[in-house]
Amino acid sequence: MADRSLRGMRLGAQSLQSEEGVTFSPRISHTYRCATCDRETVMVFSADAEAPDEWECRFCSQTATRLVDSKPVVVDHSDEKVARTHWDMLLERRTRPELEELLEERLTVLRERRGSHKIGA
Repeated sequence: MADRSLRGMRLGAQSLQSEEGVTFSPRISHTYRCATCDRETVMVFSADAEAPDEWECRFCSQTATRLVDSKPVVVDHSDEKVARTHWDMLLERRTRPELEELLEERLTVLRERRGSHKIGA
C-alpha cells in the first residue's frame, strides 16, 4: 500500500507549497562599484534594511563602494580600531630599557642553568 501512495511522486524534487496568499516584503536594489576591477555588483536588500556602504566585489573579492546617484559614497574609516600586537601591548606596560634589562636577566639565568647540567651524569 505504501508503495502505491508514493508512485509517480519525485521526493524532494518538487515542493507542494504554492505562493498563493504570500506577500513579499518590499525590496530595493543597490549598486556597488569596485575600484580595482571597475565592475558593478547589484545587491537586493529589504527596503527596511540599511544598506552597507561597502560590499565585497563578486569578481575580484576586493571592497566595492555603494553608488548613490552614480557617485560612490565616501566611507569614513577614521573611527576604526587598529589591531594591536603583543609587542604594542608590551610597550604600553614597559619601556624599552626595562625590557632589555629583563631580557639580560633571563638570559643570564638560562646560561647559568645550561652550564650547571651535565649530560650523562
